[in-house]
Amino acid sequence: MTKNGHRYLCSPDEIYARSFKIAARECDLSGIDSSLHQLALRLVHTVGDPSIVDDLAFSRDALSAGSKALVSGSTIFTDSSMVAAGITRRFLAAGNLVQCCLDKQGANAFSKSALTTRAMLAIERWAGHFSGQVVVIGNAPTALFRLIELIEEGLSAPAVIIAMPVGFVGAAEAKEALLALARGRNDISYLMIKGRRGGSALAAAAVNALAIEANP
Repeated sequence: MTKNGHRYLCSPDEIYARSFKIAARECDLSGIDSSLHQLALRLVHTVGDPSIVDDLAFSRDALSAGSKALVSGSTIFTDSSMVAAGITRRFLAAGNLVQCCLDKQGANAFSKSALTTRAMLAIERWAGHFSGQVVVIGNAPTALFRLIELIEEGLSAPAVIIAMPVGFVGAAEAKEALLALARGRNDISYLMIKGRRGGSALAAAAVNALAIEANP
């Protein structure tokens, strides 16, 4: 389309197809299992940055564990309403419940008195429901740290952990802690972008990609 001297695509389908074609051309996926190529491209498409592929980390069973959990109707627990909002419900063929842990009544007041983050407290309060479910952390590193601590203390692990906390304080360290935990166990399935990068959009995109893979 050309208007007032500007030329640009208007067709949603053409924009979508061309975007993925460009992403595939610019990404080096040689170090990623072929089963995860489409998932990786969806994450790249979300942020427009092929370099995130270098920091993509996942357990061997991340795709199968996440897809199986979604197909079986597992609840998707998130650490923020923005992550929950970014999950496309029409991709969830099993009608999975999406639950933001911060919705728990009283979390804000309690966190102020305990001098801890709301996300950390919310993870603790909902932890008893996580076994076999999908836990998505796209905001708070403290939420991931607390989840790791609870698993170390004996909590049954979620079916898959999507670890995308973002920021300069604790984000990279929390992801490294999860990697260290997973090295010594065979019950930890995870998908993450290592380092400081992450955020709600990437976390939601990872869920959407798993859902699409589960129901092609």
